[in-house]
Amino acid sequence: MYSVELLIKEHKCILDFNRLIREICCRVIDGNDVDIKLMRECVDFGRSFADKHHHSKEEKVLFRIMLDELGSIADKIINGGMLIEHDLGRFHLSELEKAINRYDESHDRNAKLDVIMNASAYGSLLKRHIEKEDSVIFEYAKRSLNGNAKHKADVKTEEFEMNARKNGVPDKYLGWLYTKLKEFNLPAERKTLDF
Repeated sequence: MYSVELLIKEHKCILDFNRLIREICCRVIDGNDVDIKLMRECVDFGRSFADKHHHSKEEKVLFRIMLDELGSIADKIINGGMLIEHDLGRFHLSELEKAINRYDESHDRNAKLDVIMNASAYGSLLKRHIEKEDSVIFEYAKRSLNGNAKHKADVKTEEFEMNARKNGVPDKYLGWLYTKLKEFNLPAERKTLDF
């Protein structure tokens, strides 16, 4: 399924982003100041690429089709699990942004701690969430959806992605990510922006 393959490729990019977040937090623990501009860029990546771009494809396309086609099991794993975790990620990003703003105003050590805490909590959530989607949710979709539903998911995902590419979303955010990984001398799971 093109839709699942694309989501898994994006997961690799998001895991690369998670490595960046962890490195930033480790450097702060090692005594560096919080790089406010960089942390704001991380929040933007989380909101714009991981959530608005990636999670929207899951929520508006694949998950919606699974809910329509697969009944109560899909309802439990999507509404009772995946969507709750998407909301929890949004909460961590919101709390991270508040902590960045507090740190920007005061350079207070409690705000610094809140930056580290919310950034690392967001990263930890992403890692666990991706593992579940890749190994359980997406496998269930590939195994259980009929051919028409798979085709519909692929077509709608392709339309979503073409519109995003026309607006430059993947190039902008993945270009930023891989530039930062190189600056931090971090390995990347994805070696190319091509999908």
